[in-house]
Amino acid sequence: MTTTTTTTTTIETRREQWRAWREQRTAELSRPHGWLSLTGLHWLTGGPEAVADLPGTWASVDGGVELTASTADGVVLDGAPVDGTVRVDTVEGAPGVLVELGDRRVEVMQRSGLHALRVRDPQAPARAAFTGVPVFDFDERYVLDAEFVPYAQSREVVVGAVVEGLRHHHDAVGTVRFDLDGPQELVVFADGKALFTDATSGVTTTGTTRSVPVPTDPGPVVLDLNLAQNLPCAFTDHATCPLPPAENRLTVAVAAGEKDPR
Repeated sequence: MTTTTTTTTTIETRREQWRAWREQRTAELSRPHGWLSLTGLHWLTGGPEAVADLPGTWASVDGGVELTASTADGVVLDGAPVDGTVRVDTVEGAPGVLVELGDRRVEVMQRSGLHALRVRDPQAPARAAFTGVPVFDFDERYVLDAEFVPYAQSREVVVGAVVEGLRHHHDAVGTVRFDLDGPQELVVFADGKALFTDATSGVTTTGTTRSVPVPTDPGPVVLDLNLAQNLPCAFTDHATCPLPPAENRLTVAVAAGEKDPR
C-alpha cells in the first residue's frame, strides 16, 4: 500500500480540526428542531386517521400524505395555514417535509415505501438535558495513512435499519484500506462516509452504527478515526438510521470519536 506521512505539524492541525468539529457538532445537535428534539415517530397505516396528540387527520396515499385540518388547528404548511385537505409529497429516503404546529414541527417522510410522521419539539427532554456528546480524547494513533480504492462504477448497497423491516439503499464508490492492528478495509458511500461498527460497539460506543468521513481522491489519503460520530439513532428511539454493510463490521477496537451518549 502506498502511504503518506503524518508529521507532527499534521497531527497538531488534525487536533485543532477535531476541536473545531466538537464545537460545531455540539451546536448542530443543540438546534431547536435537530435530532435531540424528536419526541415521536408515527407510522401511517392508511387513513385518514388521527395521530397521537397531533391535530387533524393524516392519510397515507400514493407518493405522499394527505393532511386534513381547519384553521383553528393552527397547522401551517409552506407558510400558509391549512384549512381543508392538502397533499404533502414525499421522496423515498429523503429528509421529510416540515409541517409547522406552533413551536413544533411534524416531519412527513417516506421510508421503504411507508409513510411516517416524526415530531420535533424544541422542549424535548433530550434537548433540554444536552450538554455535549461524550468523546474519547484525540489520539494521534487513530490518524492513519490509508488508501482509497475507487470502484470502476458505483455499486448499490442495500442495508438494514434500526427499525425492523426497513431497508436503506446507498451508492458505494470504493473502499478505504488501512492498518489498525492488522489490515482493515471499509466500504465508502457516495457521500464520502463509511458506516461501521467495531469491538467497542455496545460497550463504550453505540451498538448500532458510527460514521467516519473518508477522502475519496484515489490513492493515498489520511483517515482520521477521531472524527467518528454517532448517527441520530444513538440519541433517540425515533430515528430510522441505516446499519453498516456486513463488510464494515470491524473486529478491531476503534476507541476514538464519539462514545455512546446514552
